[in-house]
Amino acid sequence: MNSFTVRKGKLQYRGKTDDGKPLFEQKRVDVALATDLVMHGTKRLITHAILITGDSDFIPAVEIAQSEGVHITLFYGNGENSMPHDELMDAVDSRHMITQEMIDKWKREERSETI
Repeated sequence: MNSFTVRKGKLQYRGKTDDGKPLFEQKRVDVALATDLVMHGTKRLITHAILITGDSDFIPAVEIAQSEGVHITLFYGNGENSMPHDELMDAVDSRHMITQEMIDKWKREERSETI
């Protein structure tokens, strides 16, 4: 996709769950995204950025990008455990709750493959 980058982190083993399944935690992705936001903002490579998170750790990066003129839009889930941190909600320029209607509108149509 044009103008779209995926940042991959590292899975860190954290032990086992109560039922014995291995437990992993994703690491480094938030730092990579925050670094990208600051770097692109300070180099004037972007004028707008979209965050899909609830993590208040992004606030310093948001504030730096905003000081460079970047408009920050936050998209967040609507579940009880997916509400963003209040300070992050206050820090961004605009915010939108992700709804099923939005997801349906944005989904790419399935393509039938011809061989």
